Amino acid sequence: MLTAANAMPSQKASQSLPQSSMQSSIKKWTTFSSKLVFDHRWYRLRQDTVALPDGQVVDDYFVSLRPDIATVLPITADGQVVFVRQYRHGVGEILLELPAGTFNPKEEPLAVAQRELAEETGYVGEEWEAIATFYNNPVKQNNRIHLFKAQPVRLAGPQQLDATEEIEVVLKPIAAIPALIASGEICVAGTITALALGLSFRF
Repeated sequence: MLTAANAMPSQKASQSLPQSSMQSSIKKWTTFSSKLVFDHRWYRLRQDTVALPDGQVVDDYFVSLRPDIATVLPITADGQVVFVRQYRHGVGEILLELPAGTFNPKEEPLAVAQRELAEETGYVGEEWEAIATFYNNPVKQNNRIHLFKAQPVRLAGPQQLDATEEIEVVLKPIAAIPALIASGEICVAGTITALALGLSFRF
């Protein structure tokens, strides 16, 4: 287990994903050129011209340049998981998720996780454990999701929300989570992954 005080230095390892030790005949594509075709503070899009191993050339392969994300599985001393409920305009739905947020430049994964938990819920964690790091959507995005478990957590202050955020804090007992996933009430991939790995669930 990592405490809030001693976990920071060890998070360097979570920033690089392990490479497979198995031999493979799969070859990487060759990138001839890249250009930034859309550059906004909320979204950046890169267009690559690439050559496939068989010689085909693709001149319109687009990659979304997104910051990494930290997702937190916060568990209270009495076995409740701290969720957030908020509107997600990309799908036009109000969703139940775990607290999460994007990195600022040069931020460490643990620092992001601790900040997002405090800002979105007002809770702080005593012990922190790095669960996993994985790619979000490697087909069209370059970012990763860093999963952390915080336990026990306690309410330490008010939420500190951005001007565009409206977030409801929701506590659910661990025993209720499989049914919430089965019913579709919990339906966000990063949240389900964190719950499955952090709670050792099998669905």
